[in-house]
Amino acid sequence: MILQLNPAIMVETPLGRGEAIFVIDYGMHQNTCWVVALQKDGIIKHFDCNDVILSTNYTYRLNMDKKTLPDSNIKP
Repeated sequence: MILQLNPAIMVETPLGRGEAIFVIDYGMHQNTCWVVALQKDGIIKHFDCNDVILSTNYTYRLNMDKKTLPDSNIKP
């Protein structure tokens, strides 16, 4: 199943900040894949759901600062 995110969601990835534009669910035996357009260069990349976290977005009252982030290799 492919879900187009409308509006796109700002996320942090191992390659930097970007906008998640699609989510692909391959079923219960695989992790969800997030399709993200990277902010720095517009390149489209696919990320495992474990590599994506919500970014701070004050419009939607999302404040993902260091105190609220789960333990991860991804730095805000």
